[in-house]
Amino acid sequence: MALTAGIVGLPNVGKSTLFNAITNAQVEAANYPFATIDPNVGVVEVPDHRLNDLVEIFKPKKTVPTTFEFTDIAGLVKGASKGEGLGNKFLANIRETDAIVEVVRCFRDKDITHVDGSVDPVRDVETINLELIFADLDTVEKRIGKIEKKAQTGDGDAKEELDVLLKLKETLEASKPARSLEFSKEEKVWLKNYNLLTIKPIIYVANMGEEDIENPQDNPFFNTLVEYAKNEGADVVPICAKIEEELAALEDEDKAIFMEDLGIEESGLDKLIRETYALLNLKTFFTVGVDECRAWTFTDGMTAPEMAGIIHTDFQRGFIRAETYSYDDLMVHKSEAALREAGKIRQEGKTYKGADGDIMFFKFNV
Repeated sequence: MALTAGIVGLPNVGKSTLFNAITNAQVEAANYPFATIDPNVGVVEVPDHRLNDLVEIFKPKKTVPTTFEFTDIAGLVKGASKGEGLGNKFLANIRETDAIVEVVRCFRDKDITHVDGSVDPVRDVETINLELIFADLDTVEKRIGKIEKKAQTGDGDAKEELDVLLKLKETLEASKPARSLEFSKEEKVWLKNYNLLTIKPIIYVANMGEEDIENPQDNPFFNTLVEYAKNEGADVVPICAKIEEELAALEDEDKAIFMEDLGIEESGLDKLIRETYALLNLKTFFTVGVDECRAWTFTDGMTAPEMAGIIHTDFQRGFIRAETYSYDDLMVHKSEAALREAGKIRQEGKTYKGADGDIMFFKFNV
C-alpha cells in the first residue's frame, strides 16, 4: 500500500529541515520563500520493535520493514488558492497525498525570516487552512454549477449529489474543513469524485527550539497550538527539526547517547511517523520464515483475503484460509512448534478481520 503524507506549512517554518531528517536526504532548506519548488518524495521505515524481535527468532536471510512516504511540498502563502506564490501547483501536489502534516513555527529566531514578521502559530495555521478551504470551496461551487439544473429536473442521482455539495458548501463558507462533517456511506461515494483537500486527515508538527524540546509544555506557542488543534480533534507532535536532522545523521549508538543528553526517550520523527500511520487507521501484519521476515501495512477492518491481496492479487483471488497467530503469543512461546502445541495457531477464513501484530501464512489456489 503506497501511502503518502504531504508536509505543508508557510515558508521558513522548518519543512525542508524536517524532511531532511525524515529521509536523511539533502533537500534544499534555504532561508527564503519558495526554496522548494518541486515536491521532494522520501520513503521512510515505520519504526516497529516487533520486526526486530521476529528477526531474532527466525534469523531470516532478508528483513523488509513496512514503509511510509512523505512528500515535502513548497511553502504556501496567503492567496495560494488564487495562484499566489505558485499556489495552484502546490495545492495540486497536496491533492495527491493521503494525509497532511502541517509544520507550524513555535520558535523565535531573528536570523530566520517569518513571512508575516512575527511568530503566531494560530495565525499561521489559519492562513494555510483557509487557503485549503478556499480551494475546496472553488471545487464545490464549480461542481454545483454543472449539476444544479439537472437536479432541478428531478434526476435522482443529481439531486443526491447536489445535497452533498450544498452540505459541503455551507460548511466551507463557515471556514470549517470538510473533515469536520459526518458523512453517510452513500455520501462518501460522491466525496471520492472531488478529491477535497480539507477532507484529508491532518496532524500538526510544532517545530520548536532546542531549549524547549525536553519540556514542550513550557513553550507558550506550543500550548496555543495544542488548544487550537484540540478544537478540531487533531494531534500535535512537538519536534525540533534541527535536532532531528542531526539525529538522523548519527549511528544508532551515538543517537541513543545524544538523545539521553537531550533528556528525550523517543525521536520526534519516530513519533511523527507512528502518529501519521495511526492517523490513516493503518495497522501492521507480518509474514515470517528463514528466507524473509516482512512487515505489511493494512487498513484496520480489512478481511484476511484483502490482506492476502496486499502481497499478491492471486493470493486474494484464490484465498482458502490464513494460518494465523499473534506476535504477543509468539513472544511467550518463542517458536511456531511451541505455539502449535499450545493451540495458539488459528485457521482463519474469508470473514476474519485482521488484527495489528498478526503473523499470517496464506493458503490459496488459482
